[in-house]
Amino acid sequence: MPEFAQELQRLIAAADRPELVGQVVDLPIVDRCRCGQDNCATFHTAPRPEGAYPPGHDCVMLDPDTGLVILDLVENQIVCVEVLDRPDVKELLDQFMPT
Repeated sequence: MPEFAQELQRLIAAADRPELVGQVVDLPIVDRCRCGQDNCATFHTAPRPEGAYPPGHDCVMLDPDTGLVILDLVENQIVCVEVLDRPDVKELLDQFMPT
């Protein structure tokens, strides 16, 4: 999802988190959210934990023009990109990793 990756980099820079920008290029998509909501395009970039995230978990809310995008971090590493109300991202994710 190159266009969304570029958008993420811009949003992360705008959120004043330059140390995270470089991570976007190498982020794997290892799983996706399986909540079943039509508006969810959340994907995991590290294996999901059993239960809650461990100590060192933090969230960074980004400010996209449309939808909701939140980064989940563990020890300053992006482990999940929460994406809601972004049909453009959901369509690409559905193609890459169908539910």
